Formats: sequence, C-alpha cells, structure tokens
Amino acid sequence: ADSLNAEGIGTEMLFIGNQPIADCIACGQCGKLGHCVFQDAAADFALRAAEFDGFVFGSPGYYVHPSGRLLSFMCRAFYANGGNFRFKPAAAVLSARRAGNTASLDVINKHFTINCMPVVSSTYWNHVHGNTPEEVEQDLEGLQTMTNLGKNMAWLLKCIQLGREKGVNPP
Repeated sequence: ADSLNAEGIGTEMLFIGNQPIADCIACGQCGKLGHCVFQDAAADFALRAAEFDGFVFGSPGYYVHPSGRLLSFMCRAFYANGGNFRFKPAAAVLSARRAGNTASLDVINKHFTINCMPVVSSTYWNHVHGNTPEEVEQDLEGLQTMTNLGKNMAWLLKCIQLGREKGVNPP
C-alpha cells in the first residue's frame, strides 16, 4: 500500500473478518439474482469490486496453502460477480514461516487468470517469510519485493488509465 500511495494510487484495506464464510455451492442463483444467495463479507465485496481498479489479495501460508477462508471468499466473489474483476490488474501476496508460498501464489493467481485479469509480478515471487510481524520485518529481500510489486501495480494502473483516455478499451 505504501508503494501504491507514493505513486498517487489510493488504497483501501479489507480484512475479511472472523465470521463464517460459506463455500460456493455452484447453485447458479447469482447468475439470476446478480448477487450470491449467501449474504456475508464475500457477497458484499463481490458487489463492491466494481468500484476498484485493481486488487491485491494476501494470505498467510497455512499448512502449505492459502487460508481456507480466503479461498472461500475469492471463489464466491469471483463466481458470483466475475465481471466486476475482469481486465483489472491483480496480485497475490503471501507470508509463511518457511514454505508453501509458491503453491499458494499459484492457487490465488488462478482466480485472476480465469477472469481475464492482468497478473502483476515483482522482482521475485510475491511473498515474505516470517512467523511473526517482527520476523517479516527482517526479510529485507521479501520487503523489497513487496515495494517493487506496488510500483509495478501503480505503473500498470497508470498505463491502463492512459489507454482508456486514448480510446484503447479492453477486448
């Protein structure tokens, strides 16, 4: 967020909370209703996604995978309102004590590619290592990767905006 803000890009952080998030049951009602039948943080965010120009989804690596809560959240939001994400740049960021970040990165990135979203990269995989925030602060390479990711996201958002202004629209 600091790198994006430094480039003049506004940010908003959303914590998905600690209330239950139902898994998508592929009932198809969202296609008829325009929203998910379950009303919770995922359904609210899916509708709000139309307001945003880009996304960064983050998760700790729990047991060699992103959190189940995040995956339920993303599956529901993307399935119910995928059009609100289409052609908007996105990045995944992960944190783990030791391992599991690259597999987690892959799982999250698949949500982006299935929705025609440009995937923002950095100078290495978008993750940091540490079991606590204090340990993450010691991962200087990981923190530099996050800084570069923010700069790359800002650059891509600005390029997309310039394209719009010049009449270049998404396919």
